[in-house]
Amino acid sequence: MGNIASALSLQTEEAALITELQAGSEEAFSWLITRYHQPIYSLLARTVRDPSDAADLTQEVFVKIFRGIGSFHGESSLRTWIYRIALREGLNQRRWWRRHKQQEVTIETEMIDCENGEPARLKEMLVDSGESPYEMATHTETRERVEAALRKVPEPFRMTLILRDIEGFVYEEVADMLGVNLGTVKSRLVRGRACLRQLLLADDAQRVAAAQTALAGAALVGQGEEAR
Repeated sequence: MGNIASALSLQTEEAALITELQAGSEEAFSWLITRYHQPIYSLLARTVRDPSDAADLTQEVFVKIFRGIGSFHGESSLRTWIYRIALREGLNQRRWWRRHKQQEVTIETEMIDCENGEPARLKEMLVDSGESPYEMATHTETRERVEAALRKVPEPFRMTLILRDIEGFVYEEVADMLGVNLGTVKSRLVRGRACLRQLLLADDAQRVAAAQTALAGAALVGQGEEAR
């Protein structure tokens, strides 16, 4: 009963928020931006080819939300509707990138041999300021590795991973946003997770090999000095 009451309460609160938004309430829209700005920015930074475009795209998403809220009739949750707009903007940006910037390479661009053959740039992840310097460095490295590997996962598996495992949407919401059935979502998720796992294992193997090479080189230098 408690879960039902909680769900009903959330639905009532969302309905009230939608009513305020459709009435043009600046306070309601300000709350919406505060609540969804960072999640939408993070989503776009992971989905577009150049993460530096994410800030401008995030602003465009909220412009679309402001203009389109009047036609929102509750066919899905407000959160799902917002993310669907963000995904559409990200897709449009990727299409534009392929048409206009695919051949451009700057010194800030880090090339990755993705399975789909397209370049990408790694995104630096925010770290909890409460962590110690050692924890911060360790966690940052781990997040950067996962982000780098995630960008090598081919579509549509990567987007399914982002929505389910990172953004935390349930299967039904992911299916709704991507316009596919539940079976497709689950299949893509299994394949995406397997691909990400393989990429991380390959990265681990490369790191071990590099460390062994460095140690062997240091040992040879030490032997040379002893011989002298």
